[in-house]
Amino acid sequence: MNKNFAGNHATADVGGVPKRPSAEEYVSDPLIRDAQGAAMLGCSKATFWRRVADGTIPKPVKIGGMSRWRVSWIEAVISAAEAAREAA
Repeated sequence: MNKNFAGNHATADVGGVPKRPSAEEYVSDPLIRDAQGAAMLGCSKATFWRRVADGTIPKPVKIGGMSRWRVSWIEAVISAAEAAREAA
């Protein structure tokens, strides 16, 4: 029984499970630290974490002891704030 796990299982699009993103997709939407996210929003790290706690900013991806966010997630928070401003 010779199975190529990485070729047959991990990247297969089976049962609604999406394929693993390519290296190019990771580069175009990198993971960032809390300090970088706070800088994008123009706030302190403490305020950034308060917004995570209240649900304004999505919870991070946890990798070991690290917390990381996709740049697109933070951009979505900014877009939502702009849309809310225009609606008001």
